[in-house]
Order: sequence, then C-alpha cells, then structure tokens
Amino acid sequence: MNTLLQREPQEWRRIGGLHTAEEIDHQPRLWRELAGVLEAGQAGIADFLGDWLSKPAHRVILTGAGSSAFVGEIVADELNAAWPAQVRAVATTSLLTHPELYLEAEAPTLLVSFARSGNSPESLAAVELVRQTLSSPRFLNITCNAEGQLAREAEGRADSFNLLMPAGSCDRGFAMTSSLSCMLLAALSVLGQDGLAEALPRIDELAEQAEIALRDWAAPVAALAAEPFDRIVYLGSGPLESLAKEAALKVLELSSGRALALANTPLGFRHGPKSALNKSSLVLVFRSRKALSQRYEQDLIDELRREQVAGRCLAIGPVETAAELSAAAPDLPDAWLAPLWLLAAQLFSLQKSAALGLTPDNPFPDGTVNRVVQGVTIHPHDGSL
Repeated sequence: MNTLLQREPQEWRRIGGLHTAEEIDHQPRLWRELAGVLEAGQAGIADFLGDWLSKPAHRVILTGAGSSAFVGEIVADELNAAWPAQVRAVATTSLLTHPELYLEAEAPTLLVSFARSGNSPESLAAVELVRQTLSSPRFLNITCNAEGQLAREAEGRADSFNLLMPAGSCDRGFAMTSSLSCMLLAALSVLGQDGLAEALPRIDELAEQAEIALRDWAAPVAALAAEPFDRIVYLGSGPLESLAKEAALKVLELSSGRALALANTPLGFRHGPKSALNKSSLVLVFRSRKALSQRYEQDLIDELRREQVAGRCLAIGPVETAAELSAAAPDLPDAWLAPLWLLAAQLFSLQKSAALGLTPDNPFPDGTVNRVVQGVTIHPHDGSL
C-alpha cells in the first residue's frame, strides 16, 4: 500500500490535507537539496557576509513574523555566543511597533529576514523601516519564494542578498513546515562559526535521521493525536524553548484553536503555567543534548508523572534520554537538532487536525486566519529613533 504518514495519498486529498502531509514528509529530501544550494552558492554568500560577524561593533537582527520569527529565536543565542558581533532575534511584529528599542541609527546592522512567501506586510515594512532609519544597513533575505516581493525588491541591490531555499519549500499548505526547517538549517549553515564545510555533512546526517524518524514516529504520533487531549503543552530549554513555541503554534493553527496549546521551559513551567494542567492535557518535553539541561527536564517529567495531574507526559529527543519519540541524533548542538524534533510536532498537529475533522491544508476556510497574513495596516514612521 502506498501510504503517506499513515494514510493513502487519496485519503489525505479527500480530507484536505495532502499538501501538508507531503510537505512534512518531503523534508529530508529538501534538506539534501538545500545542502546543494548552499554549496553551489557559497562564494556569493561569503562575499556578501565577509567578516561582518567578526566585528564587535556590528549588529545582526534576525527577524520574521510568527513561525518565521521562531527561526531567528532558535538560532540567535548560539550565534551570539559564537561571534563578536551582537546577534539578536526581534520579530517584525515588535520591530515595527517599537523600533527605538532595537535600532540605533549609526550602528552597522545586518537585517536577516526569514520569509516563506516574502509577501507578508510586516516583513516588507521592516526592511523599509531599517533602510529609512539606519545609516548603512545590509539585508540578507532567507526566503522560499523567488517571486515574493521581498526577494524581488532586493534584486540588483548591493546592500542585499537573497538566499533562496529549494523550490518545494514554499509550502502550499496553511502551516509552515518544510519552509521553516529549511530556513533554520540555512541560517545555522551560513551564519554559524564552523562554516559550510562542517554544515553540509551535518545536514546530510540530519536528513538521514529524519527519514527514519518519519517512518518510526508516524504510527505512534497518529495514535496519540487521536486521543481526546485538548490542552497541549510543549516544553524546551535554551534553543528548544522557541521550538516549543513553534510546536504549540502548529497545534493552534491546524486545530483551528480547538486544541489550546502553550509553551514554556521545564523550569519556568512550575511558575504558574502548570496550573493549566488537567486530565485532558498532554505534556511533550523536547529533550536537550546538554547533560545539565537533561537533569532539570527529567526532574519535571518525574514530577508530572508522579503527580498524575496531566493526562500524559512524553518526551521527544535523543535515544539516550529515554524519550518516547527518540532518534539516534548526531552529536550536535540543540539548535541544529531542532528540525529533527520539529518533525514530531508537525506530525502531531497534522494528525490532530485530521482527527478533529478539519482540513489541515486550510483549517480556516472562513478566512479569519490566512496563509499570508491580511488586514495589517502599516503606519508611517517619522524616520527618527
């Protein structure tokens, strides 16, 4: 039987989920394609970036909205720790409302925009804002759509560089899946201190493990999503905290809000958010590679299982952490492993959507929430900081 994530393709098509299912499933292939794109374009990337990250006076702002913003959040701290330049993640949705908190007119600044479509009004406005208010900004657009306005407006500009993801990463479905994982791996590869010589084999190794994970996790995750949990909690520490935010957002999006989801850290969860738990709650903990983090995570897992205040508490992570959804993960930092653990969250959200009788490719047929955000009014900025 030609199955795709536990269903035949025609069944996914019938229930309106074929695009999302395909886009989750094809990620290992796209990651390998991404490695080829990066290898072919490494000279141009190197010429544009130069020694920017090596200068303490330089700033790098990683930006995007929604899932795209989480890409920047996952990688920001690792990059900031690795380089003399100041690297921080600031969502476009914050940059536009409070630019004076994040921008300094004379500070050399590289704005790295993550964008699936490149047509979101906040993404375009953030570039224009930085161009208006800073003396000599530069722009790196990591985007999945060569025809998007973000990419088109940067063409031919000396201060801008478009790093285009493989064509199949511009997801057709509502939720960002392969677009997010490709942009995340691209950011780690081109902005990381180890360089592409180290990054490309990492991508290949992750793709190999992702194929195994998609095969092994499909059935247990589908069974988990069929259970009547309507409160979903994702927990992670360090870079995995922002992965937890993305995982929670996927539940909210693909369940059309019928399953409520929240994200936190294992330590922070006790400080109030734990009060949301009841027997209809499912807690999913992303396990870190770091031994210290693992001890804190295990303490909370043991506590929740002992107290039985939640319906279930499961872990996602490396085999050695005894996670219920595990993989023989490469010995890489947490930010690099995030795309692998993300697969479990994407599978869960897809199957939850289907279990609720929704159409995963478009869980909001009434148009209240859209694939490319609508209804945003960009208000003029006076050009001063």
